[in-house]
Amino acid sequence: MEWGYYLAAAIAMISVGCSAIGEGLVCCHAIDGMSRNPEMAGKLRTNMILGCALVETTAIYALLVAILCLFVH
Repeated sequence: MEWGYYLAAAIAMISVGCSAIGEGLVCCHAIDGMSRNPEMAGKLRTNMILGCALVETTAIYALLVAILCLFVH
């Protein structure tokens, strides 16, 4: 049953990779919006930073779950 912990950690790390893709999409679309509508750049930048922070916390939680799966069993 030892492999179950490693499998859970691998699944958690897959979610970290998906979180990185999500963060890239947030930044990509925010910059696209800034280039299309420059007068909204301040509001878009604020929302982009907030979105990146939320996506990054998801990655940190997934990393914490992976570490717990590997070292606490």
